[in-house]
Amino acid sequence: MEKKYTIKDIAALAGVSKGTVDRVLHRRGKVSEKAQASVEKVLKEIDYQPNPIARNLKNNKVYNISVLIPDPKKDSYWRPAMQGIKEAAKEFKPFGILVKKYYYNPIDKASFVETAKEALKKTPDVLLTAALFQNEALKIFAECQEKNILVALFNNYINTFTSEKFIGQDLYQTGRVAASLIDKMVKPNAAIAILHLDMEMHMQLKENGFKAYFEEKNASQKIVTYSLQTTDQTDLKQTTARLFKNHKDIEAVFVTNSKAYLFIKAINNLDKNITVVGYDLLEQNIAHLHEGHIDFLIHQKPKRQAYLGIGCVAEHLLFGKEIPDQNLLPIDIITTENVQYYLD
Repeated sequence: MEKKYTIKDIAALAGVSKGTVDRVLHRRGKVSEKAQASVEKVLKEIDYQPNPIARNLKNNKVYNISVLIPDPKKDSYWRPAMQGIKEAAKEFKPFGILVKKYYYNPIDKASFVETAKEALKKTPDVLLTAALFQNEALKIFAECQEKNILVALFNNYINTFTSEKFIGQDLYQTGRVAASLIDKMVKPNAAIAILHLDMEMHMQLKENGFKAYFEEKNASQKIVTYSLQTTDQTDLKQTTARLFKNHKDIEAVFVTNSKAYLFIKAINNLDKNITVVGYDLLEQNIAHLHEGHIDFLIHQKPKRQAYLGIGCVAEHLLFGKEIPDQNLLPIDIITTENVQYYLD
């Protein structure tokens, strides 16, 4: 086993006092050139590696992470993400990592901007965010850059061409996975609907991947795209009914977010046997999966994304560990046969 060297050991090997070693290690106070060279020679010989956590604890160094996230009370998709943040915050708190959460209304741009400004007031070391509004997010990120605040994104990818980091899934590829699943379930000349329920920017990447899959195959399926609002369930039912009236040959529907259960609810009175692919393990989606109304769910792992988001930036602050530009998680396909293994 390799020996764990103490400051006392290093001092003895270098022929100097413990105080001198401490000043060299922490780059504080005056040290003679001879003593400096002697200590550095020993450090190199023993391949000394500093312990950032111990140093932070000794110096009472505190790092602040502001988490800007949609309010889970307004969209239940974000509840697992909040659990992931809570677990990671608890794990890293003893090492001087403090996490503060800020919630914004996921359908209100003004709420996002106002909450983001509140999160940046005390100039945190890191802003970790799931940003749903492209243009507004870019302005916030520019402010972070001016204040030297590290920005890390999870769940929703925003291509800023700067230094932001992303933890999540390849959204374009999840669209291709959905297309591959549906391709195996429908006839060659079938119509397929892409449904954006309460459109957000990340859904476009999924649509692009979905369409690219069929374009590359020169497939004969007809793809139609609709963006619908879910705030008025009556209107959603009427709009969905018109969709099937105008496209009687629809055999499959790809819902590009976690709200497939709302689509199922909207077509409840329609005599339709269609393949449905959606996202996320919400209770309502799982219930429809078991009942056969939803065929496949793509698991986006919001809890894991959020946990890794805190973990990656915390290890960067504590250890200087590099954060990859993109940390992409596997794309899991959920059916009635395997869903139980993904539930906490």
